Order: sequence, then structure tokens, then C-alpha cells
Amino acid sequence: MKYRIEKDTMGEVQVPADKYWGAQTERSRNNFKIGPSGSMPKEIVEGFAYLKKAAAYANYDLGVLPIEKRDAIAAVCDEILEGKLDDQFPLVIWQTGSGTQSNMNVNEVIANRAQVLKGFEIGEGEQFIKANDDVNKSQSSNDTFPTGMHIAAYKMVVETTIPGIEKLHATLVKKANEFKDVVKIGRTHLMDATPLTLGQEISGYASQLAFGLKALKNTLAHLSEIALGGTAVGTGLNTPKGYDVKVAEYIAQFTNHPFVTAENKFEALAAHDAIVETHGALKQLAVSLNKIANDVRMLASGPRSGIGEIHIPENEPGSSIMPGKVNPTQCEALTMVCAQVIGNDMAIAVGGMQGHYELNVFKPVMAANFLQSAQLLGDACVSFDEHCAQGIEPNYKRIKELVDNSLMLVTALNTKIGYYKAAEIAQTAHKNGTTLKEEAIRLGYVTPEDFDAWVKPEDMV
Repeated sequence: MKYRIEKDTMGEVQVPADKYWGAQTERSRNNFKIGPSGSMPKEIVEGFAYLKKAAAYANYDLGVLPIEKRDAIAAVCDEILEGKLDDQFPLVIWQTGSGTQSNMNVNEVIANRAQVLKGFEIGEGEQFIKANDDVNKSQSSNDTFPTGMHIAAYKMVVETTIPGIEKLHATLVKKANEFKDVVKIGRTHLMDATPLTLGQEISGYASQLAFGLKALKNTLAHLSEIALGGTAVGTGLNTPKGYDVKVAEYIAQFTNHPFVTAENKFEALAAHDAIVETHGALKQLAVSLNKIANDVRMLASGPRSGIGEIHIPENEPGSSIMPGKVNPTQCEALTMVCAQVIGNDMAIAVGGMQGHYELNVFKPVMAANFLQSAQLLGDACVSFDEHCAQGIEPNYKRIKELVDNSLMLVTALNTKIGYYKAAEIAQTAHKNGTTLKEEAIRLGYVTPEDFDAWVKPEDMV
């Protein structure tokens, strides 16, 4: 491999000749060889591209950057957003907690790529655009990384998570209405309870997602606030007047999302409560989805020796040894995603606690965990919807069998003969293996006509 020499404030470094990054990127690449994986998420790099382009435009408008440099920086940022430079960002999550090296990685790539687009070799003559003086003008890693975090997080939630959950929610609402008259036995403590309809049961799932979606959307206003303009500690040192508002306006324009400058830049640098808050809503949705997926797989259990009240799609063989076996694989995938999201929430909570004085120093790991959760939930909801929820159908024969055999229908007699006599009927029927009607009549508490008139599952829902 051929190398070239790059310099920074710490001296010379050998850099692969075919790469656009510079000395600071290479130092980080050599100093943080941690884990078999863990590259900085592509969405963070794209967030940087949006903010670097916006900064160049704001700096030009405010008279501190020439138009030819603005346009050159913007051109490279557009290439990054188009995915043309994906191999130029080799750094991992496990680096400085401010994300300084990733900020410089982007700065160096933009500067050197702009040099090439200008018609020069990297390092040839006077550098056309300088990484620190031009690309990073009016910025600090301390305000660019949290801005990149918020851009990436907001876009992922709005473009992937919310649409996925809304898709599944719509299916559950449809199924709740479709099965509103299918009377089935209810269960509490995993034990038989009074009846409800399958539609009512599914409506509970739909309501869980509706509440979760509302909570998630309510966090977006905080997440849309960006730190850019705070520079090193929140004071805005080395920025022209009005820069913070103008750069936020450009970010909103370029992303088509309503980003605004943070009301308090000190909070935006030193704490990442918006990330903690929004991920808390993602965790809430994971809790809800875990309950829904578990209910579906238990209701579908069998097909002959389980509950078996619903049919779910048979998507693939379930065993390499048991012929004909089919498993609730979409339920299992969704609940594993939920476990991952809940685990990520702990990492994010711990990361959010690491705001020491004027800077939180767990930015990369918070961003990476957030993006993983947001994408997993959105993708998993789409998968569960398309390959499971849409295909749910009642097993009418099994549902009727279980309703008719339930002892908890005796609850309908409470107001007629009292709790204690009703309990005696149920306990005796369970002991003798007989029906409620048989024991109610034998004990002399009701007539056959009264039992038929009073114990109607369809009237108990």
C-alpha cells in the first residue's frame, strides 16, 4: 500500500495514499482498535455532512467565508450524502467521548476532497480549503457532534421508527374491528377469566401503540433543538453574530425537518437529555411490543396441544428434526429486538449521566445505541406486520371449545345467587370434571332455564 505524509499539531503521520482523511483520523484509527465491529454509524456521518454544508452557507452569509469555499465544501457534503465517500470514514464508536476525531475525520475528508475537485493533488501547493480554518469555521467538536446526533436521531425516528409503528398500529386497529364479535375466554394471571372478544383483546394492543406513538412524538420538539453555535462550552466563542439561528435554518432547509437552535447551548453540550428522553419513549414502545408479540405467540401456540385460539402465517420450517413444525418466528424476532432496545436504554441512561461540567463525554455510544434502537423498532414492526399481524385469523372452533369449557362463566351468576354459591359451583365442577350447568342444577341453586338465560358469554363482554 502506498502512503503519503500528513501533518497535524502533533507531527507527521503516514496516511494511505488513496484516502482523503488526514493525520487526526489516522491517529484515531491506530489508537482505538477496539472490538471486531463498531464503526461510527453512517447516519452520524450524514448528520455531519448536513451541518458542515449548513455552516458553510451560514458563514458565507455572515461574511466570514468566501463563496468559492462555501460551494466547494457544499459539493463534498453532497457527495457524502449521496454515499460516494462511504469508505472515507473508518473510525469507531469507541473513541473520545466528545467525538472530536469523527468531527476531524469529516473535516479532513471535505478539505482534501475539495482540493482534488479543485484540480490539485492532496498536499500539492497551498491547501485550497483547510480542515480547521474553513470546514470547521465557527464550530467545535463539542457542538458539532451533538448536532450530528440530533440530526441522525430525529431523521431515524421520523423516517423509520414512526412509519413502522404506524403501519403495525393500523393493522391492529383493522383486526380489532374485524374480530369485534368473536367471543373468547379472557385470561388473568395466565388463568381462565371472564370472556371478552378477540377484537377487544387486540384493541388493547392497538391502544398501547397509540399511547407509545404519542409519547414518542412529544419528544421530537426537544430532539429538534441543535447545539451548533455553542462551540467549545456553550458561549458561542468564535462565531459571528446570528450564526446559531442561521445555521439551524439551513439545516432545516437541507434536511426538510424542523430543526431550530437550542434555547440553551450549555445544556445542549453538557447534557443529552433529549436523547435520553426520546429513547425512553422507544423503550416504552419496546415494552408494549414485547407484550403484544408474547400474547400473539401464546394465543397461537399448538397447533393442537396449546391454546391455539388464533392462526398466524406459516412462514418457514421450524425444525431441522421435527417434520412439519412451524414456529412463531416473527414474535421471537420482535421480542429479541425489544430486549436489545431495553438494554440500549441502560447504556444511554448511563451515558446521559456523564455530563461533567460543560461537556457530556459519552456522545458516540449514546448516538450509536439510539440509532440502533430506532432502526430496529421501525424495521421489526414492519416485518411483524407484513409477515404475522396481517395474517392473524381466529380459530373459531378452538375459541368456542375453550369458552364453553371455562369455569369462569360462573361469574355471571354472582348477582343472581351470590359469590359464595357461584364459587361452590365452579369448584365442584372443577373437582368432578363436570360442567357448570350440571353442578349448578345438581346443587339446586338454579334451574336449567335460569342457567341458560343468565350464563351467556356473548352478554358478558
